[in-house]
Amino acid sequence: MKKRILTVALSALCITLHGQTLEECQQAAERNYPLIRQYGLIEKTTDLTMANFQKGWLPQVSVSAQTTWQSDVTSWPDQMKTVYQQMGIDMKGLKRNQYRVGIDVQQTVYDGGAISSQKAIAREQGNVQSAQVEVSLYAVRKRVNELYFSLLMLDEQILLNRDLQELLAGNERKLEAMVKGGTAAASDWQSVKAERLNVVQQASSLESQKRMLTAMLSAFCGMEVKEIQRSEELRVKSENGVECKLYTKKFFTLHSSFNRPELRLFDAQLRLADAKEKGLNSALMPRLSVFAQGYYGYPGLNMFEDMMRHKWSLNGMIGARLTWSIGALYTRKNDKTKLRLEREVTETNREVFLFNNRLEQIQQQEEIARYRKLMADDEEIIALRSAVRKAAESKLAHGIIDVNDLVREINQENAARLQQSMHEIEMLKEIYDNKFTTNN
Repeated sequence: MKKRILTVALSALCITLHGQTLEECQQAAERNYPLIRQYGLIEKTTDLTMANFQKGWLPQVSVSAQTTWQSDVTSWPDQMKTVYQQMGIDMKGLKRNQYRVGIDVQQTVYDGGAISSQKAIAREQGNVQSAQVEVSLYAVRKRVNELYFSLLMLDEQILLNRDLQELLAGNERKLEAMVKGGTAAASDWQSVKAERLNVVQQASSLESQKRMLTAMLSAFCGMEVKEIQRSEELRVKSENGVECKLYTKKFFTLHSSFNRPELRLFDAQLRLADAKEKGLNSALMPRLSVFAQGYYGYPGLNMFEDMMRHKWSLNGMIGARLTWSIGALYTRKNDKTKLRLEREVTETNREVFLFNNRLEQIQQQEEIARYRKLMADDEEIIALRSAVRKAAESKLAHGIIDVNDLVREINQENAARLQQSMHEIEMLKEIYDNKFTTNN
């Protein structure tokens, strides 16, 4: 049976699917994942919210119209009315029906930092939402890894299945010749042929699983995935044994620093709490604005004139207004306590994440070390199984053993080769899982 060497790329990430590296498949899956569209939506929403807050510096204009009827109005004292009447002046007084159509313009001069705080909060809220999307998208990588390495493992099983078919077919041809020569029973040839057909059936099942996984990975990545290609730049093992040097130390030590998006989410949440606290401070500051009011109606600002002449008039005033509300003081202590608790919750979540992350790393490093030890013996086991199988072929030719013993040895050799491939792929998967855990 020909020797095949499973090759992997570590730092260069040379394993490819249809010419694409694993990282490129991950990036393609992220771009293809519907959630990616939320980045643009969050950015546009944040920009619009901040633009709305910025418009708080524009003059605020309001137009109003009203008509009223009053139960009483300002009027001249009866004595004055009598005096004016004696002078021939008719003092009508104000009418109880009043009318006004006006416009009010107000310009904020100083808002105590309220608008700036609102913009900062909106910006940090957008950052938190983007970080949450990034966390969700990062999880897509793990799903791609699962599909990818499952496909890689199936491909190895298919290759080993083909080698087993070739080995069984070779022995089948030998037994067929022996049957014709009268040195072997037909049942021996039939037994090996049946075993080969059973392996062919297994190949059909493996191919079906491969097509399913290939279609799933293609749909996930949004591109057509065909065959797995392997680079010859780095090897898991050589024909003489395991080459452990190829797995650099960075894969076998716990990382003290991480580049996971969850950490950026925690930082964004803390910055949001800081922005909210600044907003609490701005709520205590006074507000200064200037205003202009004008209206056309009755009565006007000159009330004495309107008492004599019931006519509509133009009226206006300008001024400055200073307001200082202390209502925020009532809830300030509780609001600051809530923000402190929010920070504590975020810090606790960060500690829990880092703790679990370290546990994951410990488990992955132990798994990698375990597979290294297993792989160190795999080559010797295969060599021994191959020697036993060759000896069994020779014994069968000399009539020392029956064909069932040969088939058993062939299957055991194939199982050893399959176990070696599984160890290699599982170790490689653990290495990439470790890379996912730290994002380094």
